[in-house]
Amino acid sequence: MNFPTLGTKRLKLIEITHKHMDSIYEILSLEEVTRFYGTDPFILQAEATRLIDMFQKNFHEKRGIRWGIKLKENQRIIGTIGLNVLNLKNKRAEIGYELHPAFWKKGYASEAINEVLSFSFGQLDLYRIGAVVYPENEASLHLLRKIGFTNEGLLRGYIRQNDQNHDTYVLSLLKSEWTKSQE
Repeated sequence: MNFPTLGTKRLKLIEITHKHMDSIYEILSLEEVTRFYGTDPFILQAEATRLIDMFQKNFHEKRGIRWGIKLKENQRIIGTIGLNVLNLKNKRAEIGYELHPAFWKKGYASEAINEVLSFSFGQLDLYRIGAVVYPENEASLHLLRKIGFTNEGLLRGYIRQNDQNHDTYVLSLLKSEWTKSQE
C-alpha cells in the first residue's frame, strides 16, 4: 500500500520523512507536549530521526500509520496523528496525536482526528479505534468524548514516564457508532 495522504479544509495529512525532522524535534522537545505523551521531551535531534524511522518501519510492516499534520496555508508541520498498534486482522488500532502548543484550541486536532477516523473506518475497514489517555489530560479526554469515544476504564500503572508509572484511561469508538454520528 502506498502511504495515504489525507486532506481537510485547513490541513494536509502527509507521510513523515527525515525532511520533517526539525519540526518533529521542535514539537516533541516541548515539555507541555510530552507531559501526557508517554515519553520524556526530546533532547537530541537524533531522537526525532529514530522516531521517524520507527513510523516508517511500522507503516511498511502494517503495524501503524503516522501522518504529519501540515497547515495548507503555510505548509508548516504543526503535529502528528496516527494509528498505533494497528491490527488489520482484528480490525482495530489506537489513535494518538500531538500538536505544537501554538496550535492548541483552534480545532486542528478535531479536524485531523475526524479525517483519520473516516479513513480508518472507511478505507481500512477497522471496527474499533481505541485511545489511551492520562486522566490529567482533560483537554484530550474532552475532545475524544465530544467526537464520540466512550471511556471504558482505568489502566493502572499502564505507562512509565519520568521514572514513574502512570494510570491511563482507555477509550474507544466503534465503526457503528462513528457511522451513526455521521448521518
